[in-house]
Amino acid sequence: MEHIKKTVNELTLKYETNNPFQIAKAKGIFVHFEILGDIMGYYSRLHRIQIIHINETTRAKERDFICAHELGHALLHPDSNTPFLKRHTFYSTDRIEQEANCFAKELLFADKTITSSEIINDYGVPYEVAKNF
Repeated sequence: MEHIKKTVNELTLKYETNNPFQIAKAKGIFVHFEILGDIMGYYSRLHRIQIIHINETTRAKERDFICAHELGHALLHPDSNTPFLKRHTFYSTDRIEQEANCFAKELLFADKTITSSEIINDYGVPYEVAKNF
């Protein structure tokens, strides 16, 4: 998934940040917080308006990962409205979900020394996803 690493490197150089919220804002992608029940977040596109939906009941670091994952969808799969991500089901054999997870990992953790347990406990990333980091 070298193309994803390249995309992330270009973004972080251009916007001088790895903060997914700041990158989304700079790219004109709306981030909307709402009550979503068990759904952590999802990406949608209506006409040309891109929106990242994030469950407002999630913790701050969980929101970082959710936003990064959905930003991956917005940038890598802009014409696809992804299915809802339910709590503890980020893991998917679906190619676009794996790519969005890879994007989030590269954006948030590429330059950090971080353990799998921190990724799981602090960022709310399920074990099935974190073990692939």
